[in-house]
Amino acid sequence: MTQTLESLFDFLEGLTGRVPLDELAARLNDLDIDCEDVGPYVQFSSRGYTRNLVRAGDWYQVLVLCWKNGQRSPIHDHAGSSCGVRVLRGTGTETTFAFAPNGMVKAVASRDLPPGSVMATQDLDLHQVSNLQAGDADLVTLHVYSPPLWLMGTYSLTDATRGTEPMLMEFCDMAGI
Repeated sequence: MTQTLESLFDFLEGLTGRVPLDELAARLNDLDIDCEDVGPYVQFSSRGYTRNLVRAGDWYQVLVLCWKNGQRSPIHDHAGSSCGVRVLRGTGTETTFAFAPNGMVKAVASRDLPPGSVMATQDLDLHQVSNLQAGDADLVTLHVYSPPLWLMGTYSLTDATRGTEPMLMEFCDMAGI
């Protein structure tokens, strides 16, 4: 059954707990959406990818992330949250990681995600999202976190040090809340 952005918001507003990952992925797969539907939130920065808040509630956040060519997230987890991502424009690259026997992280798989693709991760799943397209093509992705993700665990390829990164918004239009 095809969903609109408004019907997704209605579903999210009705949550009384964390949405199961498979249900979140299914709803994003069924979503009828393009960049025009989230136009005011498509904001880029040359400093790094942007996290643009569209709407939030007690049990969710909806963000549009905008990636200029070559930008990528840190290797990170979603500790305590389900995360569903729908590619709206461009082709994203997701690289997944696992812990090696020595405690460091290693890449285990990589896949390209064309427009309309959905990825879903949760808790201590480790991954990195990148815009590695040819030329200067931009990438726009829609992210739903349940419950809201305020702090990501971050990881390094060069040492076993663990870090954290706050989910601060680069651009924030609170009219959606």
